[in-house]
Amino acid sequence: MAETPAADRADVGDPFRVLFVCVGNVCRSPLGERLAAALLPSSFEVSSAGVGALAGQGMDPDAAAQLARLGGSSEGFVARQLTPAMVREADLVLTATTAIRSRALEEAPTALRRTFTLRELAALLDVVEDPGAGPAALVRAAAQERSRAQLERYDVVDPYRRGSEVHAEAAAEIDAAVRRVVAALAP
Repeated sequence: MAETPAADRADVGDPFRVLFVCVGNVCRSPLGERLAAALLPSSFEVSSAGVGALAGQGMDPDAAAQLARLGGSSEGFVARQLTPAMVREADLVLTATTAIRSRALEEAPTALRRTFTLRELAALLDVVEDPGAGPAALVRAAAQERSRAQLERYDVVDPYRRGSEVHAEAAAEIDAAVRRVVAALAP
């Protein structure tokens, strides 16, 4: 089945789809999902999944506590397994790590130009010239400048079963990057 490019879907009024991906879909990706969803307008659809999801589970309690501290809610969240269709249908895929980015792209190699680590895209926003034509144009511009991301670490630390201090560190990284990305996607 042929993919409908993001720019074409946006022309017909479909929402711009943002997908956050981590391993278990109980810590990093739901935190990113819930923060972004709270900040983006209704013309965006935000979701998350995991490459090795603890499908059916709610958010990790420490991650949920960090989300609440940042003003979000984990209520109703249920972890789900990443599928190739999720990656193909997303206009922007934001992963917690480079390894997870690679796993997502194994699922849907054609998504390369719209798949980034969360920290990578946030850094690229410092070098991408404002395309001024909406979120799809911003994603295309970031993909063209991908080699200019200069980070010591592209990954968000994995807090799963590592205590509240590591959860706070991961939440701070996610919050900062999500706020930067959201401000660029929907100025």
